[in-house]
This record gives sequence, C-alpha cells and structure tokens, in this order.
Amino acid sequence: MTPPIATLKDVAELAGVSRSAVSRTFTKGASVSAKTRERVMRAADQLGYRPNFLARALSTRRTRLIGLVSNNFHNPVFLEVFDLFTRGLQDRGLRPLLVNLSNETNPGNSVQLLQQYSVDGVIVASSTLPPIFAKAFRDAGMPVVHAFGRQTDRPKFDVVGIDNIACGGIAARCLIERGYRHVGFMGGPESATSTQDRWLGFRTTCAEHPGITLSHSFAAAYTFEAGRAQMLRLLGTHPAEAYFCGDDVLSIGALSAAASNGIRVPEDLGIIGLNDMEMAGWQNINLTTIRQPIDQIVAASIELMVASLDDPDRKPEVRMHVCEIIERGTLNPPPTAVRETPQTANPDSVPSRNA
Repeated sequence: MTPPIATLKDVAELAGVSRSAVSRTFTKGASVSAKTRERVMRAADQLGYRPNFLARALSTRRTRLIGLVSNNFHNPVFLEVFDLFTRGLQDRGLRPLLVNLSNETNPGNSVQLLQQYSVDGVIVASSTLPPIFAKAFRDAGMPVVHAFGRQTDRPKFDVVGIDNIACGGIAARCLIERGYRHVGFMGGPESATSTQDRWLGFRTTCAEHPGITLSHSFAAAYTFEAGRAQMLRLLGTHPAEAYFCGDDVLSIGALSAAASNGIRVPEDLGIIGLNDMEMAGWQNINLTTIRQPIDQIVAASIELMVASLDDPDRKPEVRMHVCEIIERGTLNPPPTAVRETPQTANPDSVPSRNA
C-alpha cells in the first residue's frame, strides 16, 4: 500500500514549528533562522516531503512557469536549444512550458494560450517567428525575451541572437577568398527575418567584389527535406560553384542531393552552412559552417528573463553574439598565407650558423 503523501502540516508538527516557518524555509529569499531551517529540512527528509509549487502559486500568484515558444520542431538544432533552455530554466528554479506555434499566424491566439497557464514570462526561441509575436506577449503584460531574434536599435523587449547580416557577409567573403566566382545563396523561407538578413549580408558583400556572379533561391522551410528538394532543383539548372545554405539542416539536405547526383563535395560543389549543430560535425557530414554560439544565446536569454522577473520595469536589452567559421570538409581549403622572407641590409652579411 502506498504511504500517504507528507504535507506541510506534517512537517511543521514533526519539526515543532509553525506552518509559516516551513513555508518560508522552502521559499527562496525568505527570512528564516539557521536553526529553524535545519529542523524543518531534517523533518522534511524524514517524511519525504516535497513542496507543492502549484499550491504555492495560488497564494503567491507566481507560477514560476516560463512559456518556451517555438515553431520549427522539424529542425534538429532545436533539440539542442530545448535541452539547454529546459535545463537552464530548471537550474534557476523556473519551470519551462514548451509551446508549439508551428503554422500559427495569429499572435492573439498564442497570447490566450499562454494566459490560460498563467505563465510568469515568455521566451520566444525562434528566428522565423516575426517580432509581432514577442510584441503581443509584451503588450499582454508578460516579460518577454526573443532568443534568436532580429537585431534592432530600439528594442521593445529583450532580444538575444546574432547579427545575421554580418553572418551573410562572413559566408560571402569565405567563398570568394577560396576562389569561387559563381556563388549562390540558398536560404530558408523568404518570409523569415533570419533569411532576409543573411541574404542581405551575402549579396551586399558579393557586390563589393567585381567579377562575382551571384544567384539566390529559397527553400520552403528550414528542414532537411526542403534543403534536399531545393538543391535537386538547382542542380537541374545551372548551379553555382558553391552555396551558402543559410542553415546547417538545409546544408545537409543539399549534401544529400549532391550525393544522389554523383556530385563530389567539395571537388565539384562547395557548401557552407550556419549554426554548427552537433550533426554538422559527424564524420559522414563534416560540414564547414558558421558557428552560432547557441549555448551563450540560451544562457543570456535566461539571465535576462530572470532579470525581468526581479525587476519588471527594467529597460529591454539587445545582446548580439559573435559568430565564427568552423573549418571542416565541404569547401575548398583556405588560401595558404604567403610567408615573406625578411631581407637584411646587406644580403652578403648573413651570420654563420657557427658564429
């Protein structure tokens, strides 16, 4: 027979303290003496007591629930994102509520859904959900952080991410420096702000280099299937020498399409992605990519959410993180730096090795 679940009253009676003393012991930041805390914790361990956070929420009106909102569950990189977010929030005493907004176009519906659960805040973890979703949560009085959001000089809510325009420029320079003259951009959905910004940075940088031929196209989604389908279409026309695919999962789909057509990478076709998700480093993929520091973005997003919960009137921030190229095997190698031989004032007066 299962023993009855211990209650706060049981702990108070065993510890010989009031119920409020037990409650304060399990409330972060509450005032309680070391002696009382020790007695309560000893009694709680003996009874196997665990605080009922839902019951506490009724009295404090704080649920500690954080809505973790996204819309691209087909992209494997979000397995890493959700893992980091859920563990990070739980480490801060917060409880993530994962919300799938795939195919959702009405921010009002999302607000109503989150209000039903009385969340204390919302983290929008998406580069494809437009800013109107984060704005709708903010307008409803919820603290909001848009992780992987779009850079702005006048933030209405906290934004954490990367400069996607700069990343497009990094990709373009990388391809040009490696000798490619016909380069292509194969982005995700054209409506996504991340796609728009990466394409802007890519084409702007290409325009600064005479003799570069540029083409572009957009996949239907940030998925393997969409990347493969789009590259199969491109290979049936006049493909570029190398592509910036704008996302690792698109790049892996493109690699699959190339293999199906007997096209060697990087000998016949160059590919560079963006994200550096775990799969990109697998030996059979070995994707050269631009690393987005996902762990830093997640940590900063959680930090800003906690700051907003502690101080709802604080001013919103924008934190953009630096990206870097991760060298693997899907592009021509970088040009070898030419070493200059230092010249002496008198070439005939070179010291003897035995001098």
